[in-house]
Amino acid sequence: MKTNTLKFLLLLCSSVAIAQAGHIMQGVGAVNMSMGGASTAQPLDISGTLQWNPAAISTFNDKIIKLDIGLFYSSPELYSTVPTPAGPFSGNTLDDRGVSPMPALAMVWGKEESKHTFGVSAFGISGFGVTFPENMTNPISFPQSPNGDGGFGHIESDYMLLQVGLAYAYELSDKFSIGIQPTINYAALELAPNPLAAPDFPAMMGGTGKGYPTTDKASAIGYGAQFGLFFDSGFGLKLGASYKTAQRFKEFEFKNTYLDGSQASDVNFQMDYPAIMSLGLGYSEGDIDFAFDFRRVMYEDTEGFEASGWQFASNGFPTGAVNGFGWENISILSVGLQYKGIDKLPLRVGYTYSSNPINEDLAFFSIPATAIIKNAYQFGLSYEVSNNWKIDAVYHYGASDGKTKGQILNPQFISPSNPNGAVPGTSVSYDMTTSMVMVGLSYTFNK
Repeated sequence: MKTNTLKFLLLLCSSVAIAQAGHIMQGVGAVNMSMGGASTAQPLDISGTLQWNPAAISTFNDKIIKLDIGLFYSSPELYSTVPTPAGPFSGNTLDDRGVSPMPALAMVWGKEESKHTFGVSAFGISGFGVTFPENMTNPISFPQSPNGDGGFGHIESDYMLLQVGLAYAYELSDKFSIGIQPTINYAALELAPNPLAAPDFPAMMGGTGKGYPTTDKASAIGYGAQFGLFFDSGFGLKLGASYKTAQRFKEFEFKNTYLDGSQASDVNFQMDYPAIMSLGLGYSEGDIDFAFDFRRVMYEDTEGFEASGWQFASNGFPTGAVNGFGWENISILSVGLQYKGIDKLPLRVGYTYSSNPINEDLAFFSIPATAIIKNAYQFGLSYEVSNNWKIDAVYHYGASDGKTKGQILNPQFISPSNPNGAVPGTSVSYDMTTSMVMVGLSYTFNK
């Protein structure tokens, strides 16, 4: 029975969550998403609070359980240009991935007279995925060629990260709380083609021209923790801070297969989840709740994201496999406002800004992970059915606000002045928009 329950939990929460800021979800649950993800110092619901500041769960004095389910749609578009004798040849490919589910499950145990509060959560906190079909009108989507002069053909990626957290908060005083949350993570990654594997080079280079292989879906387990501080002045002003450590994972172990069905060499790759520092400010007065969060995401110190460029064999020649994404640290700003002047129907608006982790010199390496949203806008509301039941809803729209651009890279073009192998006269770029509808249901026991 326990095994079946665990399998159901993984199935429920391990659906692909297309990320907003880098590969990180900007918020968790309908309430937190509608506030732009701001929750470090304004704990309006248990899901957003467990995600961003475990110390702030001390504000909940009941036993509460919450389930959120959303439908997320993204529309990445991939562009490329190559030179030809007749002039530049350009094209674009639309993603045909479709809709992805986004579930979140949380529970908190609190009592009015107790200084101790406990919580547990299972959230899909990270993900990316694209499905760019083979396309003869876009150079980078051309079929892979035995001569090595084609494109990548069908490009697909599927990454998700499920995080389970056990939170504990302690009230040092009526105004100040501390919290800790150990976490265990499950991640899965699938790539087609797999840029982490060395391709079978064309015959002119000593190979048979099979190109890059594709992978099976590999999985890995990771561990980490989050620490938080929360201060409530008692006259409306609230302050919060949290630090989520890097989530350290075991290596993904990929089984690779060429397009003709023959086996390729296995490849191992480690991809951790970056450390995140969050600072928050909240203010509540009458019917208004305001929240502002600033986050710093440390990609440059994260295994799998800090490395970049091509791998080299012992003879000094590039293998055609890549080292990693080469992403830079990013900043995220989240702002939310809640109005409670309508009886049993609080309304919320939220905005999220994220900087871009992708350096234009390395944009080519991030084609499988194009989920970069610069501006996101949310509107949400709740309906208090009774003292026990509450329904939440949110609509989200996000846009990358322009293309992420760079040049096509090829290891055969590497030189001292061109270390990444940028191909002259070429370009690659991508942009996207996202939309989502999410509904949440919460139950407060014995209220």
